[in-house]
Amino acid sequence: MTVVTVIGAGLAGSEAAWQLAQRGILVRLIEMRPQTTTPAHESAEFAELVCSNSLGSAVESTAGGLLKKELKVMGSLLMDVAEQTRVPAGGALAVDRRRFAKEVTRRLREHPRIEVVPEECQTIPDGIVVLATGPLTSPALSQVLQDLTESENLHFFDAAAPIVTGESILYDRGFWAARYDRGTADYFNCPLNRDEYETFVQALVTAKEAPFHQADLGQEDLAVFEGCLPLEVMAKRGKDALRYGPFRPVGLSDGEGKRPYAVLQLRRENTEATLFNLVGCQTRLKWGEQKRVFQLIPALQEAEFVRYGVMHRNTFINSPRVLQPSFQFRKMERLFVAGQLTGVEGYVESTASGLLAGYNAWRLAAGKDTIVLPRETMLGSLAHYIATADPGHFQPMNANFGILPTLEPPVRGKRERKLAYAKRSLEVLQAFWERL
Repeated sequence: MTVVTVIGAGLAGSEAAWQLAQRGILVRLIEMRPQTTTPAHESAEFAELVCSNSLGSAVESTAGGLLKKELKVMGSLLMDVAEQTRVPAGGALAVDRRRFAKEVTRRLREHPRIEVVPEECQTIPDGIVVLATGPLTSPALSQVLQDLTESENLHFFDAAAPIVTGESILYDRGFWAARYDRGTADYFNCPLNRDEYETFVQALVTAKEAPFHQADLGQEDLAVFEGCLPLEVMAKRGKDALRYGPFRPVGLSDGEGKRPYAVLQLRRENTEATLFNLVGCQTRLKWGEQKRVFQLIPALQEAEFVRYGVMHRNTFINSPRVLQPSFQFRKMERLFVAGQLTGVEGYVESTASGLLAGYNAWRLAAGKDTIVLPRETMLGSLAHYIATADPGHFQPMNANFGILPTLEPPVRGKRERKLAYAKRSLEVLQAFWERL
């Protein structure tokens, strides 16, 4: 009988192992804890939640709530255990983290087709493999990944700028243009006059920052950090520092041919222009502070953030260069990658990638073609994003409505639009999953 190896028993690995075993596949689940520990984990239990005990909103009209509904349709182990160990948290799905981890561990250890191997994996084993070792992948396996992805496609430091939805931008407060009119006008430019710029800078340099632990970083990470300064650090070097950096107005003019005092450029995150990146705005401000400060920019007064800027240690691959939307490696189709290692961000997103990777690993083991979920589904769009985003500017992504194909015909009203997205996603997924 075919044996599939799953490396890592975090959220993604646990879900992948369960999906395989439930479909009759023998699974070798390799987990290095407790023999080898990590700076973040406290126990040897599987699927340990190392940060918050909240899995985010359970409301269907939110992106996270929709993804949870999709996982339930597809038979997720972790969503089932989360409901079993749920604690009161309003509209969010929060769990008793110890009970949650213990129950996931119990189910996997007691499954007759799962063999738990307590050791550190330092190579990619033979046969079909699901790699789900997360952002704290061991140095030995990181080196294997570095070789496999041709080194430049593996990141150890996540310095990312915020991303906002296209529909939330006030386009009448800015203009489309390329600097010096070189090429096509692909950037949307958010101009600021002198007063607006000075107000923004003052708010930026006085905003509260998230803690930054240099002890967690290696020398290579520190070099990257110095070469990729947080926006607030740059602003503290002088009131005009940003105007000579990411907010420089040279080579840009508005519709009247005038050069603004300062300009923030927005770059498309996808071909549909539903998501935009705040160019050069990597930051470690607290998330609430980021929203408050960036909304001082006139064109972003109503901006909806789908991802906030972060700067921290994070091992992830440049998925658009090396992964397919089935979570298979392009050059080694027997290898699947799941979890934060792929560039998905968040507990539920990691779980979802593990489910799809595990399901496709089963199909490959059974001699079937692997599947790509429809783009209309949240998981399908998330998988599509990590496999097709611009590899030159790839940043980890969580579930959000901005990655879904636009509605036809359009739906007016933010809440009504989100409900329509959710309704379409679940209807498409139900029909697709039933055919499978």
